[in-house]
Amino acid sequence: VEFFVGNMFTEAHSTKPFEDSVGWGLETDGEILAKTVAARLVPSETYDIGPEMLKRISCPLLLIHGEGDQIQPAEKSKVVAEMTGAELVLLPGAGHLPAARFPAKINVLIRDFLERVLDRPRDPMRQTGGHGSAKRVLYLSSPIGLGHARRDPAIAAELRKLHPDIQVNWLAQDPVTRFLGANNERVHPASAFLANESRHLEEEAGEHDLHCFQALRRMDEILIANFMIFQEVLEQQRYDLVVADEAWDDDHYWHEHPELKQTQLAWFTDFVGFMPMPEGGAHEAYLTSDYNAEMIEHIERAPQLRDRAIFVGGPDDIVPGTFGPDLPVIRDWTEAHFDFCGYITGFDPHGFGSRADLRQQFGYRDGEKVCIVTVGGSGVGGHLLRRIIDAYPVAKRRLPELRMIVVAGPRIDPASLGTPANVEVRAFVPDLHLHLAACDLALVQGGLTTSMELAAAKTPFIYFPLQNHFEQNFHVHHRLQRYGAGRRMDYATSGPEAITQTIVAEIGQPAEFRDVETGGASRAAAMLADLL
Repeated sequence: VEFFVGNMFTEAHSTKPFEDSVGWGLETDGEILAKTVAARLVPSETYDIGPEMLKRISCPLLLIHGEGDQIQPAEKSKVVAEMTGAELVLLPGAGHLPAARFPAKINVLIRDFLERVLDRPRDPMRQTGGHGSAKRVLYLSSPIGLGHARRDPAIAAELRKLHPDIQVNWLAQDPVTRFLGANNERVHPASAFLANESRHLEEEAGEHDLHCFQALRRMDEILIANFMIFQEVLEQQRYDLVVADEAWDDDHYWHEHPELKQTQLAWFTDFVGFMPMPEGGAHEAYLTSDYNAEMIEHIERAPQLRDRAIFVGGPDDIVPGTFGPDLPVIRDWTEAHFDFCGYITGFDPHGFGSRADLRQQFGYRDGEKVCIVTVGGSGVGGHLLRRIIDAYPVAKRRLPELRMIVVAGPRIDPASLGTPANVEVRAFVPDLHLHLAACDLALVQGGLTTSMELAAAKTPFIYFPLQNHFEQNFHVHHRLQRYGAGRRMDYATSGPEAITQTIVAEIGQPAEFRDVETGGASRAAAMLADLL
């Protein structure tokens, strides 16, 4: 099976469809394969469809064939096209299964063919229009973590200051749409048809364990589905700019097929480079290097496809090391291909007022030690919440003035946590960053947004990176070390007793973190304004 599939995929960077196809092939056995050959409608020694059979085809016919096909030569499709009058599309560089390797291109070819020969109208679920003089922006905000939901509206607000008449539509998913609704932003109706990426990650997660890289690889069917929604929105409506905050699918498929690009693209990210987890061994190191190499080749082939690439942070926030064997140094490459706007908190910590004023506003009493526990916008953090809750009774005995507030987030049912009566549980707190600025200690996952909000507010915090989550364990950890912020703990080795000891040791301690830069949203908006 591996031999045959290896000849199907002659294209570079085909590790995922290769693995999928081998898995599908191993679902059968030799006896069934023999029967499929014996049951062919044409002589087994030729495997050819004869002229008489071809003459029976009376409906419109589209043939798609990879010019690099090593299983069936493209010449066969040319002959069939001549005999049937079929439309023939030859894909340069494609192998035997372009539907798996280049799904975006195949989807567009099939869709356009159907619309052309069947006079099939476009789906009425999407709205047409947008032909006025106002500049129009389609904003894509990744639902993986709530950092994008915090910084993207801040960028949009600054962009409106530079272009007061601009129209911003958001193509987004839950939980980002909850933040957008709270900020009176317009969510595009096609957002309802996006496949949910947060749910996929929750299904991939174990007990405080999310193999982020592998989960992204296994999200390929979701990503292609969402890309097609994105592509059709742009084909049916006029937009002057797409702003993509880590919208991996759209950036990837436009680089795969630059001819599909509909308008200008501004790309945002706060990390560059997939990194292997040690537990993945040599195979994972090979896979991450291959993915990094594909990304680098995309940029080399179409250097202008990203009209603006913006790194949310500074050069010092980039992890050391290379993209893989014989690949560039990550920092050198990123500095050559990105502009830097500095970190974007979405707020100015100097505008909060004093900590005492915030504590009074939220009803935090004098003398009590407020500890906030929060795990972000996905449902992956439930196990961490429960473990910290288990530590509360012992911590309360050692620290009688302790008050613990658990923020379950938008995708965890508070009732599922089984909290004792004296632990406060809240589902969704839109102004959570203000509570984090007012509390005495926070316990969080290793996500970038919450940890950097705490760093900006100079609030002591303990963070537990998800196991096997390369971004939290490498990229975020590197950035927090640079700011001297937070105390890292390992979930696997930190039981309730260890957590209790750390709470008692850290709560109320002075946070001597480096200042987090401000003005990132306005700098980012100025970079976008140049494109409008």
